[in-house]
Amino acid sequence: MAAEPRVMGLFADDAKAARAIRELAAAGFTFRRAHGPIPSDRIREATAGRGSPVGWFTLAGGIFGFAFGFALAIFTTSQWNLIVSGKPVIALIPFFVVGFECTILFSVLGNVVGLLLCTRLPDFRGLETHDPRCSCDRFGVLASCPAGREGELLEFFRKKGAEVRVWP
Repeated sequence: MAAEPRVMGLFADDAKAARAIRELAAAGFTFRRAHGPIPSDRIREATAGRGSPVGWFTLAGGIFGFAFGFALAIFTTSQWNLIVSGKPVIALIPFFVVGFECTILFSVLGNVVGLLLCTRLPDFRGLETHDPRCSCDRFGVLASCPAGREGELLEFFRKKGAEVRVWP
């Protein structure tokens, strides 16, 4: 089975790109991805972008970090077993400092892991359909269509005011 042909419309304005994204499905084409030189709220809304789950990774890392830091401090203190003038070996107040520091460390690590997983980085497959103009001054909308309808998709993008690039 042959792969669907992919066509990219290159727009000078993000509003035109967002309008084209919203109208692709109604015209019977499949939206694949959008490229742009800057983040665009219009394009995010048009692609039905939802909130990022990266924050949950950060929260989970922070909770794990606090528990790990607290447990590490308790474990090392109980292994040393040095009793000084009747003070408790496991003193909770100083352990909060270690828990806090581990919370920050593991929150950052959780954030980085969440970012890499949610953005599916590194993405070497997306490089084959990247146009260098999308890194400069154009917004690219990549779409695919069933074989034989390439002309309709090309005409769709041209009517929306885009330059067109085709990938096999």
